[in-house]
Amino acid sequence: MAKTPKAVLPKPGENPGRIIDIDVSQEMSESFLEYAYSVIYSRALPDARDGLKPVQRRILHQMSDMGLRPDKGHVKCARAVGEVMGKLHPHGDGAIYDAMVRMAQSFSMRLPLIDGHGNFGSLDSGPAAMRYTESRLAPAAMAMVNESDENTVDFGSNYDGQLLEPQVLPAAFPNLLVNGATGIAVGMATNMAPHNLGEVIAATKHLIENPKATLKALMKFVPAPDFPTGGEIVGKEGIAEAYESGRGSFKVRATVAIEKVTARKQGLVITELPYNIGPEKIVEKIADLVKAKKIQGISDIVDLSDGQQGTKVVVELKNGFEPEDVLANLFKLTPMEDQFSVNAVALVGGKPLTLGLKELLQVFIDHRIEVIRRRSEFRKAKAESRLNLVDGLLKAIIDIDKVIKIIRGSDDAAAAKEKLMKDFKLNDEQATYILDMPLRRLTKMSKLELESEQKELKTTIAALVALLKSDETIKAQVATELTAVAKAFATPRRTKILQ
Repeated sequence: MAKTPKAVLPKPGENPGRIIDIDVSQEMSESFLEYAYSVIYSRALPDARDGLKPVQRRILHQMSDMGLRPDKGHVKCARAVGEVMGKLHPHGDGAIYDAMVRMAQSFSMRLPLIDGHGNFGSLDSGPAAMRYTESRLAPAAMAMVNESDENTVDFGSNYDGQLLEPQVLPAAFPNLLVNGATGIAVGMATNMAPHNLGEVIAATKHLIENPKATLKALMKFVPAPDFPTGGEIVGKEGIAEAYESGRGSFKVRATVAIEKVTARKQGLVITELPYNIGPEKIVEKIADLVKAKKIQGISDIVDLSDGQQGTKVVVELKNGFEPEDVLANLFKLTPMEDQFSVNAVALVGGKPLTLGLKELLQVFIDHRIEVIRRRSEFRKAKAESRLNLVDGLLKAIIDIDKVIKIIRGSDDAAAAKEKLMKDFKLNDEQATYILDMPLRRLTKMSKLELESEQKELKTTIAALVALLKSDETIKAQVATELTAVAKAFATPRRTKILQ
């Protein structure tokens, strides 16, 4: 028996493979650019049309796909997170759950998109683990995801090419302005303030009717941001700058009342705080200042805040000190007065741009016009297809016995179809539909019902044709639908504006 030739292995230190010389600086540059591109487009920055980052969009789409609608029961967040991670979002479950939690927090979002059940955290503490919390879509989220199955938006492949996901949601309201956004990309960042839904919709409708409207005219409707935690905005100069250029800053103060806290002592009662500032942080800061003797006149501080009643911090003052002076020092030395810096960066046409108020509204309007046009074309094609079938049924129902006789007497389906097309003057689609229909349905058909459906379909088609003929009609439809959203979800302004 012949011996098997022994394999010749490389000696230690010898590499039999091919060695390619590369320019390290070029390789690093290309790799960094790829990473930066991924962070900018796939993680950190929202799309200006629906105001969502990819992870938020995937959560809403997948929860809608799972049927987790407002009229259904809550399910474990871990289940929803698992579905999103397994099908659409190739990153850690922590990032997905963090995004889900934020969309459920009434103190983070001006109009929450997730209806959470359980401990979703507070301004001072984080949420419970996702195995302990439950969620479903909030009613407002339905305005974001509805109609995505009517060819209103483009779909693309998911991370492994096995499923499709929406590139943008139909978004029935300007979510980017309403809920704001924050994110740090590579070489750029975004920080956008939340706004009042009713005010934003009023400004959007004004811009639809007056495309050349000035920023001043739009600011009559949207005078300033509206934070979910309330507070008071001091000065409007920075706001106007932010709305003009997309960059600017302004100050937000706590809402404080001077009240008698005991029979003999006055105190400062804090009921609202600047955005993203928790009462514990304030109490801790004031206590440190009193201990360091940097502030005087405070005898006690009590935090009475809770999840039901909201923020309530009572600062008890010593006799002989003016409450106004102590308050001025508190604004100066603590986060009770905080600066909010606007950096309105969002993706437009796949490019990161810094946008002012008018540009943000215009991007949304253009998006909604496209959504309504595509939706109308889809519904028109669907109605025309159904009308074609109804017309065929009306022809066949005149002599149902003959239809049955033709089907029974034919050698095969092809012959039956040909005979039906010839005798009843049907087209291919109509004849196929009749052949595929169970006999029990065919015999129960009512001519009156079919004629009524035919009339309704013709009316629908005529309305859709009229809508698609005119850009002005589509714009009017956008405005009408915005009015309905405002009626359903708008709430009074929470943040006061001080001159």
